[in-house]
Amino acid sequence: MKSVAALLLVGMLILWTDLPAGNAWNCPIVRFTCAMVNPPNQCYIDQQCPQFKKCCKTFCGRKCISRPSSIPT
Repeated sequence: MKSVAALLLVGMLILWTDLPAGNAWNCPIVRFTCAMVNPPNQCYIDQQCPQFKKCCKTFCGRKCISRPSSIPT
């Protein structure tokens, strides 16, 4: 019985460590890009953005964006 409890505890710890922290959404897909060779970037990593925003590739460069309000269909 102790081995079953230990196995369940290990399984729960593994699942808990895989949970996303904070920003659990992905950047939107960019279908078109600008023709600029080196577009300006406002950020490079999420930590450079204000709280609840992510650094995402946009049409022309990387920018801090807010979570989309709904999932497009």
